[in-house]
Amino acid sequence: MKRTLFGRIWPNATALFLTAGFVFPVYWMFSTALKPTGDIISEDPVWFPLTPTLEHFRTAVTAPHFWTYVGNSVTVTVLAVGMSLVIALLASFAIARMRFKGRRGVIVTFMIAQMAPWEVMVIAIYMIVRDAALLNSLVPLTVFYMVMVLPFTILTLRGYIAAVPKELEESAMVDGCSRPQAFVKIILPLLAPGLMATSLFGFITAWNEFPLVLILNKQTEAQTLPLWLSGFQTNFGDDWGATMAAASLFALPILILFLFLQRKAVGGLTAGAVKG
Repeated sequence: MKRTLFGRIWPNATALFLTAGFVFPVYWMFSTALKPTGDIISEDPVWFPLTPTLEHFRTAVTAPHFWTYVGNSVTVTVLAVGMSLVIALLASFAIARMRFKGRRGVIVTFMIAQMAPWEVMVIAIYMIVRDAALLNSLVPLTVFYMVMVLPFTILTLRGYIAAVPKELEESAMVDGCSRPQAFVKIILPLLAPGLMATSLFGFITAWNEFPLVLILNKQTEAQTLPLWLSGFQTNFGDDWGATMAAASLFALPILILFLFLQRKAVGGLTAGAVKG
């Protein structure tokens, strides 16, 4: 009986401990953003903002070029994710449904591309963008963000398409649908969890990316929100209240998107990882 009770308690206790470890930094970020400056710089930590203030959020949103950064981040992220989904749908359908020479090699190539760190190509990327006269432009950022998330998107959607019975598609074609129509009407609606999972991954990757925009875009008008986060300083050092408020605003879209897509995203990742 004791062993059974212990066997039930320790997994839950471990899970709670790990959850607290992951949640606490997020809580500390949001709570610090709501604390007065005196509580933030106090030697004794203030665990809960007893007198919450929105002063730091006002400082963050009134920072120079804030809405320019927001617009650039949204534009680059949405375009990169949208383009990667369109290309990945076509590529993953071909890999999952068609048998052609070199198919396994293509899959292995995508896996290697997913594992390889893109940082090793920073110098080459900079030289290509410079020679193309596209420095301080959102175009190369969009293209490279799309390329960064494309291998994962293709591999995940491939597994999900492979899990859809071919008979459904063939039945639609017998009833008069062309192959593109069968894909749009039959397969595409069944891919919703996989599309949400890959969209979430692509959004997080493009939204959070910092080094590439730092290297390619030196002009403020072409920069994104990750660079905006590094700009909260005063004559006395870092403005931690404004920095935490900015970080909270920056993380909020990802948290909302994850909470909204959580169930289907997890199901999509699982199905894409084990099927096909």
